[in-house]
Amino acid sequence: MSTKKHAVKVMIGGEEYTVRSDLPPEYTREVAAYVDQALKKVLSQGPIVETHKAAILAALDITNELFQTKKGEREVVARLAALADDMTKLLPPGKRKALSHQTSVSS
Repeated sequence: MSTKKHAVKVMIGGEEYTVRSDLPPEYTREVAAYVDQALKKVLSQGPIVETHKAAILAALDITNELFQTKKGEREVVARLAALADDMTKLLPPGKRKALSHQTSVSS
């Protein structure tokens, strides 16, 4: 089963690129626009002579955002697990086992 590759023209840093992807073209354009904005942000912060250096700094900024988001998600998951544990303790003993079984089966 092969997925159809889309060829999408995008602009990043004032240059046109053709990106081939099996993702929807709108999504590819949105990702490229995000990268373009990150590059523009780096370039606006001061004189960087070489565009590839600005691209590396933009990649570092985007990667930092990714890492911070993942960290936030892990914290939310841990808080939800703790909350679920606290709520389970409030249930009558018979309901605790049923809920515990449902949670482990659906996980």
